[in-house]
Amino acid sequence: MTDIPATAGPADLHRPFATTAIQTDLDGPVLRIRLGATPEDNTFTVALLDDLLAVLHALHDRPDIRVLLLTGAGDDFNLGAERTEFQTALAHDPTGTALRRMNDKALRVCEALENTHAITIARLHGRVIGAGLALASYCDLRAGADDCRFRMPEVALGLPPAWGGAMGRLIAEAGVSHIRELMLTGENFDAAAAQRLGLLHKVAPRDGLDTAVDSWIRPLLRRAPEALVLTKRMLNGYARAARTAEVGLLDAHLLSAHLGLAQTGQSAPPPAPVRS
Repeated sequence: MTDIPATAGPADLHRPFATTAIQTDLDGPVLRIRLGATPEDNTFTVALLDDLLAVLHALHDRPDIRVLLLTGAGDDFNLGAERTEFQTALAHDPTGTALRRMNDKALRVCEALENTHAITIARLHGRVIGAGLALASYCDLRAGADDCRFRMPEVALGLPPAWGGAMGRLIAEAGVSHIRELMLTGENFDAAAAQRLGLLHKVAPRDGLDTAVDSWIRPLLRRAPEALVLTKRMLNGYARAARTAEVGLLDAHLLSAHLGLAQTGQSAPPPAPVRS
């Protein structure tokens, strides 16, 4: 295995891709990304988002990379956004501009993951919380260990569930009724429930998770690349059309505004009445 190149010009195909917050392994046409530099790094930091954006951008010039696998670096896939960075950003910039940039970056990562030509696979294990589930929802295929535990805790924490603009994607994948219940109550749910909802396509014992993922990768690599890319584009196009309106960017700004008000001790204003 080799590190993914940082750029993909003809004279630069073997230059290592420098990342500090994620681990990348390239095995022929399959790129594996571990979220976190160490097993203890299990939240989304700005550095991790920067690394993901850089790698996803580099894929534009790497049509030879046909499958992208995301997994966690430690016992859990991901525990969500690093909230201490929100507080630090507001402390240094009370206007909320820096915080909006952070939240917009999360949106750009999710959009890049959805739109990359590579078929994306989320390999989930342990806890998959908040932003971790949001990111996984943007993958084309999702396999989870039977020990997975999921939760959308944002409302319970006093936050709108706006990370990455993922509400529309989650609704498209699992249905508005199910996502409404899980977001409003913040209930934990297991791998079997996630599979029933459509948030997981496969569930396997933890020691058999790699075998389950490989059973996807092998046939994917046998398919004609253009057929896979065009099919992915068509599926995403129909899924986005079903969302009626794409408000992911608005979600990022709403989250920034809410956190800014919370920092100053103010309450968010009530929503304006809807007029017909």
